Amino acid sequence: MARGDQHILTVTDLGIRYKDYTQRDGWVLSNLNFELQHGETLGVIGRNGAGKSSLLSVLAGITLPDAGRVVRQPKTRASLLTINVGFMPDLPARENIFVIGMLLGLSHREITNRHDEIMAFADLEIDPKQKLGTFSSGMRARLALAIALAAAPEIILIDEMLGVGDGEFRTKSSQAIHDVIKADRSVVLVAHDLTTVQQLCDRVMWIEEGTIRSIGETESVLEAYNTFLNNKLA
Repeated sequence: MARGDQHILTVTDLGIRYKDYTQRDGWVLSNLNFELQHGETLGVIGRNGAGKSSLLSVLAGITLPDAGRVVRQPKTRASLLTINVGFMPDLPARENIFVIGMLLGLSHREITNRHDEIMAFADLEIDPKQKLGTFSSGMRARLALAIALAAAPEIILIDEMLGVGDGEFRTKSSQAIHDVIKADRSVVLVAHDLTTVQQLCDRVMWIEEGTIRSIGETESVLEAYNTFLNNKLA
């Protein structure tokens, strides 16, 4: 849960623009202003194409904003948990672990020390030299989640990663992410499952037409969002 008003991340006048985006003069997101508190889980909701994944990419420092800024507290790391983690298909799994691990802020020594732990969590019985391009999407999801969880950053950005994989691993991955959220970490969670958002989030931010429609207490924002969706269907 959040601890007071200690902001670990502050977003000011944030804008993201794509030249091939035909609406709103290319601005997928514009004029976003919000803070993430220490120990808080902030849910992000909105319809498909709202820019939620693009927002997480900017918060993680993977891409730069086209307007405004994102400020994290000094020496604060952020990891993005997503199936599209940026793997290199022509490299073996072991080399991908090192590449992605270092992108997430781990040192070479830390990755070496955690390599067996990462592979054990991913539960992949593979030849270490097997190239990632031969992996199924489920295998990639297992490895992506294992690497991101091993990075153990102060800020965790989750993009539709609850219940990745199948069967036993789906339960295992969901429990691992739930444990991260319950720990003393700051989390931004993008999810379409509103029940999950209701259960896990301290606050919710609803993005509509590229801007923040509402941000605040979970129940009230979800109620407004559900009313909006129902009216759209009526």
